[in-house]
Amino acid sequence: MTIEPDRFRQVLGHFCTGVTVVTSVEAGVPVGFACQAFAALSLDPPLVLFCPGTKSSTWQRIERAGSFCVNVLAESQRETSRIFGTAGADKFASVTWKPSPGGLPILDGALTWIDCAIEKATEAGDHFIVVGRVLELGPIRDERPLLFYRGRYSSTVPDPVPGPPEVVDTLLSWARHTDWI
Repeated sequence: MTIEPDRFRQVLGHFCTGVTVVTSVEAGVPVGFACQAFAALSLDPPLVLFCPGTKSSTWQRIERAGSFCVNVLAESQRETSRIFGTAGADKFASVTWKPSPGGLPILDGALTWIDCAIEKATEAGDHFIVVGRVLELGPIRDERPLLFYRGRYSSTVPDPVPGPPEVVDTLLSWARHTDWI
């Protein structure tokens, strides 16, 4: 059976994702790209993953640098996502940033950030799976995250009704973290 790319995008577009910008510095020049294929991987050791395209020149520069910073975008950063999602643009010309403890770009307005060292990159189809060891975690701003759903930017609904958290033992955010995965 052949899976049509448009149908694949349509079906997977029904899985809501957060929006991040993965940044680094190569030869003194900041680099970065918008990335929705990002996830937590392990608590011990603390690992995350992201999946850049195999043809991404930005990924090649990040790989050479050996480290990256994941900027989790806030709801108010749709334009930042558009800038970093455009190939060939001077992405840092219109955004402000400061260096992380590791010297990597933290975009102003990011909900939070994660400084990482590249542990491993594995080719998988037309993308790489990049595993990063978490070195530093940023503070968390009190704002809603920017989401991507069905080919459009989205955001969370108002805060849920107060009460106990949902019982979902297999998710990273579940309070009984020793039960996940």
